[in-house]
Amino acid sequence: MILLFRMFMRLTNLDMDALRSLVTGLDAGSFVRAADRLGRSTSAISAHLKKLEEQTGAALLRKSGRGLIPTEQGELLLSYARRLLLLNDEAMAALRGVELEGRIRLGLQEDFGETILTHLLGRFARAHPKVRIEGRIARNIELTERLAAGALDLILAWDDGVSRPHAEAVAAVPLCWLGATDNPALWTPQAADLLPLAVLEAPCMLRDIACAALDRQGQPWRIAFTSPSLSGVWAATAAGLGIALRTPIGHAASVCRLEVAGLPELPVMRLMLDRADDHDNPLVAALASLIRETLPQHLPREWGL
Repeated sequence: MILLFRMFMRLTNLDMDALRSLVTGLDAGSFVRAADRLGRSTSAISAHLKKLEEQTGAALLRKSGRGLIPTEQGELLLSYARRLLLLNDEAMAALRGVELEGRIRLGLQEDFGETILTHLLGRFARAHPKVRIEGRIARNIELTERLAAGALDLILAWDDGVSRPHAEAVAAVPLCWLGATDNPALWTPQAADLLPLAVLEAPCMLRDIACAALDRQGQPWRIAFTSPSLSGVWAATAAGLGIALRTPIGHAASVCRLEVAGLPELPVMRLMLDRADDHDNPLVAALASLIRETLPQHLPREWGL
């Protein structure tokens, strides 16, 4: 009994604010950015990190170039920190958001349908059980048009170059060439005079980017397969009918990233969180906040802004 009492006396309660500083800094790629996002000074963030190292008795970060990256112990704590913060935030949202009720209409790209949507909706539903979410998976142009028409309240869409007053960039995602997993070298610039492409029906931003990139390089191409949906593009790519240009997010297991010499380099696409102009809508504010928190858990750290 005395031994058990002494064991509990030695237990340490990790500081939640310090854990949030650690997670935010590593997700943002900079603890200076973390200070800005959390509304704290850089010295306060440094104090948080020092406190965590004192509490755990381990070095959590090490220098890499001009920045800091987690040590092995830091990676381990980071995994637990995400789960602790998730439970903490869900508990607080549930307690504070009991009175939130109504309807919110969310629009997402097909790329995020399976990778992010399920997790996002589950968290939001637990925190705000009286709120009804109407989700729509659609292509970029439809999402922006529906938002402008007032048919959607919030969208997660690619930056189309059009300036919108309520849009904010939440990630910078690299584009890539994708081919069949079982034969990724089936189509290369050297293997065919006309490089076959599997694309979405026009108008499509990524289709335009692919064709323009190949034209700049002087690589002949042809549209080998056109589909109204992303699932059709994945099926055609997996079957070897052509290669596709998308992001690494949410592609089918039968499709893989091509690392083939001769294919043109591609730009980075900004991912935008855009909302209608009703800034007083607490439902939109709550869901937008959750999206900002959820995205870093599903995207590589270097894609953060």
